[in-house]
Amino acid sequence: MELNLDKKDVWIVIYAETPYSPADVGYDEERLSVLHKHFQKMIDANEILSANYCLSRDGKVFANAAMGKLSYREDDDRQLQPDTIQWIASITKLFCAVAIFKLAEDGMLRLDQTVGEFIEEFKAPPFDKINIAHLLSHTSGLYSDPGSFDNKYYKSPWYFIENMNGTNWIEAALSSGMYRKPGEEWAYCSFGYVILGEIISRVSGVFAHDYIIENIVKPCGLKDTGFKPSREQALRMNIQNEHREKRIQSILNNEEQKESIWDKIPSTGGGMFSTAYDLNKFGVMLLNNGTYEGKRIIGRKAVEKMTSFYLTGDVKDYCWNAGGVPRLYGLGPDMRYNLTTFYTKGTYFHEGAGACCLIVDPYERLVASWFVPFTSYAWYAHALYNVAAIIWSGLK
Repeated sequence: MELNLDKKDVWIVIYAETPYSPADVGYDEERLSVLHKHFQKMIDANEILSANYCLSRDGKVFANAAMGKLSYREDDDRQLQPDTIQWIASITKLFCAVAIFKLAEDGMLRLDQTVGEFIEEFKAPPFDKINIAHLLSHTSGLYSDPGSFDNKYYKSPWYFIENMNGTNWIEAALSSGMYRKPGEEWAYCSFGYVILGEIISRVSGVFAHDYIIENIVKPCGLKDTGFKPSREQALRMNIQNEHREKRIQSILNNEEQKESIWDKIPSTGGGMFSTAYDLNKFGVMLLNNGTYEGKRIIGRKAVEKMTSFYLTGDVKDYCWNAGGVPRLYGLGPDMRYNLTTFYTKGTYFHEGAGACCLIVDPYERLVASWFVPFTSYAWYAHALYNVAAIIWSGLK
């Protein structure tokens, strides 16, 4: 296939074969052309490097396509493919949440238990009132992610871990303190999901990464999803920027990394990779009340609990200049429903920085997953909200 890399020209859309067509599931195929034009416009504006997406309805995959560049390098003319592997960032949190609920339904923990019941450092005030549900819903009172509030002097838990003396990374991280009392305010806290990962490790007896792979990833048949890519998977990864390129190259060169404290810290807040197709299968599992192709991953009641409104709007959100808007959230998934949303109320989702998104609409039985790797560290609402509006506009 000959590619024209002039940004003023239209990129070729590469389609993977799917078992169903849009017509088979009651979807207007012409709306996919609108979606491609939207992606093309963002590529032309140098906002995103490429785009790929996978759509299914009632578990039937009817679209799986890609367009744009694989690499940020101008001299690399390879095109993104539907099976290109990419880092999913915070969508990892959904896998972490499912793992927590699996342990809960197995009687190994309760959502109202304080973190201090599992981790000694959390027994001391002011951390002793934080429970598992607070961490799942970003209402723990721990400081939110860097950049979510204007404070040039802010130091995150990661800063204290990097500069700690000794080996107690939890104690070091808690030096960052607390922003609010638990339950007072919604504040996006990836570190809270790292702590959930630590709870998974301690309760299950195996490292959180391994628990998630063995109990969620493998049973769902997610062949291109995990925490540490193989050489073959690294060869299929998108090369979004120089930092990503160096990371991929170290895998390809089989460079041995010195063991560090980071190897012991769960990256359950944002460390997984996947494809749009694999993410869609994970979404279908949730849509099917915790089963995938007859395999039970998690129980129906656990999925119902995780994807119900835990925050109903009485808790406010001030992150990223939100201004104190009422926040809707589940116990793991985002459940915002506002002027930007065309999906059904009760739909649950998660986005990932960089960027990517997974949305599950139980009423319409529609699951959408897509990647739009940004060319810079900017964030574009139209790469997520506008894309979702276009996708949902195809429902007949």
